[in-house]
Amino acid sequence: MTTPVNGLESLLTPEDSVLLLIDHQPFQFANLHSHEPSMVLNNVIALAKAAKVYGVPTILTTVLAARGGKLVPGLQAVYPDQAPIDRTTINSWEDPRLVEAVRATGRKKLVIAALWTEICLVLTVITALGEGWDVTFITDASGGVSREAHDMGVLRMIRAGGNPMTWMAVLGEWQRDWAREEFVAGQAGVLVEHGGATGVAFGWEMQLLQTPFKD
Repeated sequence: MTTPVNGLESLLTPEDSVLLLIDHQPFQFANLHSHEPSMVLNNVIALAKAAKVYGVPTILTTVLAARGGKLVPGLQAVYPDQAPIDRTTINSWEDPRLVEAVRATGRKKLVIAALWTEICLVLTVITALGEGWDVTFITDASGGVSREAHDMGVLRMIRAGGNPMTWMAVLGEWQRDWAREEFVAGQAGVLVEHGGATGVAFGWEMQLLQTPFKD
């Protein structure tokens, strides 16, 4: 399943991606100190919405939800009818139900975000890499208990062969060509809602497109 690290074949497409979102729960957010928690929340919701726009299968999972809390409402609201796979394993890749759900999509490229980076994300990424999967992990939709913990987790995953990206970069890679007009409105909507200054710029551009030019 491993693909080249360079060249056109290394890039993500909606047709070969599957999104895995791990443990975005209240307990994990409560001890998130590598990033501003509201930023990570914004970014993971944006990533989930983008996956929906591009038809990318998304798998949700929690760990011991009865103790650590259910999936945060804003993220669950993107997929209201999907029950997260609730695990006991810290490494989500050791839960056969999750692995089977990923395999059932028929996709070959994993895109993963998780709390916390240094534990739940790292363990999943390096285990999947060891089985030959192509793995991209999203650094700004994940976070750790400290900046050092997050950074060391990122270094460990890169050393293992994982591909680091940010959520907006994934969005651009899925779009790839503005001629794919069927996705442009949905992409713009995600950016306007969650893209900060980029969203403001997109909103302005959309207004210009809807307003006839007057001499």
